[in-house]
This record gives sequence, structure tokens and C-alpha cells, in this order.
Amino acid sequence: MLPFFLVQQQTAALVHRFGKFTRIAEPGLNFKVPFMERVAGRVNLRVRQLDVDVETKTEDNVFVKVIVSVQYFVLKEKIYDAFYKLDDPERQIRSFVFDVVRARVPKIKLDDVFEKKDEIATVVKQELAQVMDDFGYGIVKALVTDIDPDAKVKAAMNDINAAQRLRVAAAEKGEADKILQVKSAEAEAESKALSGKGIADQRRAIVEGLRESVDQFQRSVADASAAEVMNLVLMTQYFDTLKEIGNNSSTNTILLPHSPGHLTDLAGQIRDSMIAGEQASAVTNAGRAAAQAKRTEAASTPSSQGLASLESQTNTDS
Repeated sequence: MLPFFLVQQQTAALVHRFGKFTRIAEPGLNFKVPFMERVAGRVNLRVRQLDVDVETKTEDNVFVKVIVSVQYFVLKEKIYDAFYKLDDPERQIRSFVFDVVRARVPKIKLDDVFEKKDEIATVVKQELAQVMDDFGYGIVKALVTDIDPDAKVKAAMNDINAAQRLRVAAAEKGEADKILQVKSAEAEAESKALSGKGIADQRRAIVEGLRESVDQFQRSVADASAAEVMNLVLMTQYFDTLKEIGNNSSTNTILLPHSPGHLTDLAGQIRDSMIAGEQASAVTNAGRAAAQAKRTEAASTPSSQGLASLESQTNTDS
């Protein structure tokens, strides 16, 4: 048996003499008394990680698998406690993680578990750090690395999320269609307004042109009356219209009698219609005036009769 032994970096060796703890050997070359001392064990001082899978249920009775990663190490000043007080530190840590997670998660709903995973990890670390310190172990970090619900639950959550997104998309699409319709209606209204203004300007220009044409014609031909001038203008406009219809081969138009002799009849019909309209308006106004007069006379008649009766009664009493 050799009187010396090696201890690796970040490792501590515990030396026994006749079965009793004597000292802790540091990294490097160490010596021991042959046949009297021996190395009882070695302790790893590096940070280690333990992954714990905990299956539990939430407040809304959904079973989930929570994976907690615990990073721990042996305290240098408590190597003796870490070696002699715990037979299996990983099993001890796993038991405390199960206890903390199963006491915490059942108070939280499934949707909140994902949001509060940092809170769960903090509680696990605090509980472990307080307990494991007595056994010579320190806790660096506790991480909730995964929360895995049942496959059917995940599918249902995905369906809910998809339905919500589809509802938002439908609302946005409806709003876009509404904007398009409003803009289209505004454009159509503006187009019609401009078109009406153009037509009004066109008719105004036609009327002004006709007035000038009539005035010039009457100045040129002294004996021409206004009716004859209008007939001439109507005939000119009529033939211009026929010319435009003939130039467009795709026009679907119902043609009225278009011989020159019918132009006089057309002008006469227009004049007769205007005269008839004026006469009807005059008759209507006369009827309204007569009705108003009758109502006024009817309203004044009872008062006159009452006054006459009162005078008669007065004479009788006298």
C-alpha cells in the first residue's frame, strides 16, 4: 500500500484512521500512514444539475408534467456534513421538489401555471436552500424548464387560440371591407356630384348659346319671330342628334319619327304642354283662393247670426 495519494481539482477526499474521520485532503498530492489511514471517500465540489419530472394537477383539474432543474453543489465548509449526513442527496432533493411543486401547482389554474413558472421555481429554490443547507449543500438555481399538459389539453388550447385569431382576422377583414365600401360610396357620390355639376354647366352653356343664337338670328332677320327661331334651333339640334347616333354603330336607340315635317309637331307639342301646365296651375291657384274665401265666410257667419239674435232679444225686452 502506497503512503501517498492524489486528489483532483474541485474534489475533496475524506481520510479515516482506524475507521474514524481524521481530516479532509485538499486537491494535489497527499500522504497517509500505511495500514492506519485510508481514503474513505471523495466529494465532488463542482456544481451539478438534477432534473426532476413531477406530475401533478392544476386548480382546474388538468394533469400536467412539470420538469424542474435544480443546480446544487457541496459547500466547502460543510464537506463533512455533505458526506456523512446524507446517503443519497439526489433522492433527498427530488423528494423536496415533489413536495413543493405538488403543494404549489394545485392552487394555480392551467393558464396561470405558464405565467407563474418563475414564481414556482423561486419557491422551490427557497425551500431547498433552507433544508439542504443543514446537510452541507447549496442551491444555485431552480428552473422550471418545461410544463407539459396532456396531448388532448394542448390540442384544445391550440384550437381555442386558433379560434380567437380567426375571430380577430374576421373582424379586421370586416373593418377593411367597411372602409372599402365607405370609400367607394364617397367616390361614387363625389363622381355623381361632379357629373351633375358638369351636366348643369353643359345645359347652362347650351341655354346661353341658344339665347345668343336667337338674338343674332332676330337681329339678322328682322321679320323672324321667337317661335320660328326656336323651331330652327330645334331642327338643328335634332339633326345633330341623328348624326351622333349614326356615327356610333353600337348604340341601341328607339328612333322617333324623324322627318322634317314632324319637327313642327314636336315643337307644337312642347308649347301646348307648357301652356296646359300654366293653365292647370292657374286653375289650381284659383280653386285654392275660392276655398280660402269660403272658409273665411263660414268662420264669420256664426258671429253675425249671434249678434242679430242678441239685438232681437234686446228689442223684445224693451
